[in-house]
Amino acid sequence: MTTGDAKDPLNVLFLCTGNSARSIMAECIMNREGLGKFQAYSAGSMPAGKVNPFALNLLRKLNYDVSSLRSKSWEEFSGPDAPKLDFVFTVCDNAAQEVCPIWPGQPMSAHWGLPDPAAVEGTEAERALAFDDTYRMLFQRISIFVNLPLASLSKLSLQKQLDEIGKHGAAATKEPA
Repeated sequence: MTTGDAKDPLNVLFLCTGNSARSIMAECIMNREGLGKFQAYSAGSMPAGKVNPFALNLLRKLNYDVSSLRSKSWEEFSGPDAPKLDFVFTVCDNAAQEVCPIWPGQPMSAHWGLPDPAAVEGTEAERALAFDDTYRMLFQRISIFVNLPLASLSKLSLQKQLDEIGKHGAAATKEPA
């Protein structure tokens, strides 16, 4: 695995069943926070076909470019022309339980499950708050991830860090002695 520099960013795929909210937000956050080190993508096992309007509104409000966002199948990332993936993160519990395609390059993976903000019912304000909460949790996890000292972590230690980020949203950045 490379360490990801300006010439060779590491490819990260975020998976969710519908690819309409959580994985889309994660893609945007990673592409901004990991600029130069990471290139993010998102996909779903059963794509909804459109990005959730609450997710789009939140991302626009936070000055993300949403013009190229679309709900797409994970099959786009399993073929011979797909980018070589370095990391695959599931952000919903349903996708984590599904049988995933075989990813070229054997990327490291972890489950970073979050509640589905699109499933929240209530007023517009309550639904928007659910998307705000999801964004905050994704931002925290991705910020921790992009600041890990990838070059100095063994593969086993890195896997442990990735799993911890998904469980608690925090991880130590030193390799155990």
